[in-house]
Amino acid sequence: MEFILEAADHYVFNQAYAQLNGIKFLEPYIQIHHPAREFFTLFIITLIGGYILYFAFASIDYYFFFDKSVKNDPKYLKNQISKEIFMATWSIPIMVGLTVPWWWLEIHGYSRIYHNVDDYGVGYMVFSILAFLFFTDMLIYFIHRAEHHPSVYWWLHKPHHLWKVSTPFASHAFHPLDGYAQSVPYHLFVFCFPMHSTLYLVMFALVNFWTISIHDRIYLTKASFFNGAAHHTVHHSDFNYNYGQYFTFW
Repeated sequence: MEFILEAADHYVFNQAYAQLNGIKFLEPYIQIHHPAREFFTLFIITLIGGYILYFAFASIDYYFFFDKSVKNDPKYLKNQISKEIFMATWSIPIMVGLTVPWWWLEIHGYSRIYHNVDDYGVGYMVFSILAFLFFTDMLIYFIHRAEHHPSVYWWLHKPHHLWKVSTPFASHAFHPLDGYAQSVPYHLFVFCFPMHSTLYLVMFALVNFWTISIHDRIYLTKASFFNGAAHHTVHHSDFNYNYGQYFTFW
């Protein structure tokens, strides 16, 4: 994210912020390393990235892979896709706003992210992928299961379960606090374990692709340990199964 922030500043935001120099009360906040400027820039970058990932890849999945015959299911809601998109569209900016402090801490060296492969070697990079998957899957299981507790389910997680017959556009159609809570393990990982910066961004993007894929009802595998679209479809229809993100171990 540090390199993305620097590139965005160089090619876009330096010129944009320069236009604000005449506004006296803003001048202290738009200096190159001021936290307010960095927070705002990170917010815009993450928001644009989030919308691109959601709209581009959910649309590709929907138009080229999703079995549209499931829309005949009686549990499929009227105008469901527009409702899914509406919920995702207003939720994503809030989730982004809650996520930006993590990015800021990471680019300022408070996490264990590193930039040089030789610091830990290729072997550790491969291991960190597996560790990332298992660590985040474990925490998401417990967070997700807690969200099904009656005391919070009705306002926090039930909005996502409106989609009993899910589509790729349901992937980010969460209450924003729900979506954010389930994203926390991805950030927490790099505060507990070293991870290469580029690999971390790649894994973070792949998480979003995965989230889209498990809502598209394309059953690439029904392996009992693999929490793919087949298992997640059961979660949406029956609620009390398959709380994990990638696996069913927990």
